[in-house]
Amino acid sequence: TLILERLLGLTRTRMDDPITIIYTSGSTGEPKGVVLSQHNISATIDAVDQVVQIKDRDVVLGVVPIFHSLGYLATFWLPMSLTPKVVYHINPLDAREIGKLAQDHGATILFGTPTFLRGYLKRVEKEQFSKLDLVVVGAEKLPVELAEQFRNKFGILPSEGYGTTETSGPASVNIPDHRCDTVEQKGTKLGTVGKPLPGVVARAIDPETRQPLGINREGLIEIKGPNIMLGYWNRPEKTAAVLKNGWYDTGDMGMVDDEGFIHITGRISRFSKIGGEMVPHLKIEECLLKIMDDPTNADASIQVAVTSIPDAKKGERLIVLHRPLTKPVSQIIDELSKCDLPNLWIPSQDSFLEVPEIPLLGTGKLDLRGIKQLALERVKT
Repeated sequence: TLILERLLGLTRTRMDDPITIIYTSGSTGEPKGVVLSQHNISATIDAVDQVVQIKDRDVVLGVVPIFHSLGYLATFWLPMSLTPKVVYHINPLDAREIGKLAQDHGATILFGTPTFLRGYLKRVEKEQFSKLDLVVVGAEKLPVELAEQFRNKFGILPSEGYGTTETSGPASVNIPDHRCDTVEQKGTKLGTVGKPLPGVVARAIDPETRQPLGINREGLIEIKGPNIMLGYWNRPEKTAAVLKNGWYDTGDMGMVDDEGFIHITGRISRFSKIGGEMVPHLKIEECLLKIMDDPTNADASIQVAVTSIPDAKKGERLIVLHRPLTKPVSQIIDELSKCDLPNLWIPSQDSFLEVPEIPLLGTGKLDLRGIKQLALERVKT
């Protein structure tokens, strides 16, 4: 057999052989080719199946693009490797057609992002998602208010997960009770990204000393497990910068609590150092979204994004890019001051800049690099 394989030019596949190269979104910098192995994918599928309990009757609604690691793993390889059916729609923002597709095929599982869910809330009818049994959300932080609004309309609470291209997609996930095969452990904690998948370990380290921190202490999140990439394609220096002794530096700040749930507080690149204090953009965005939310507005596109630009006095200055407002900026600032935000975290009135659209990537995530560039251009002019 071995001689025949050699004559035919065939080779046996090993578990550490590359299976694909997926490029990072480039939301914070230059896109990098992430090399994933056969073992990365198979181990992650096995882990997801262990905790989510995929069933023969399940129908996956495939809306996350396959060039995204979540779409590649959850809507391509998972149905290929296990037993659920899958139906696809090429445009995850085409909410009305996605609602029809879900109803026609009895979709039970939906993987998506908070951006997608906002559109479905506004444009999908309740009965069209009536068969949904599992909704897993990643790529961006899931606001608790959005999760509750989705549950109130469709009767199912979205489960937030966490992962990166470098972790082969999902590294942790909240598990709904009806999908959990044990009553001994808590499967879901709202506001967290769940517990690590089987075989995966997470920890928080001090960003400066690189020393591990204890539970309930915020630091830089590192992940270790069979899901970690082989490396970046032809970028050994970039690989060495994020992989150390098997631990992957996610670039995200957060902590692991005493129940094992991971809390993500934001990407380290989404903090501004203003007057010596680290200011999280995400917290400000969450408050702004509550203040600016208009239930009568059918527009499901992202309305606001916070970034920063260099400032000679304080190091950095917050900038708020926003779509047309229904309230005066002065009123929004007054309401921000009631959100328990420190004064340093509240942008000034001249820091609010109206734009036609908030820059997004093809995955529906914020284009952080494009947002910052747009802010710089607008302030200069």
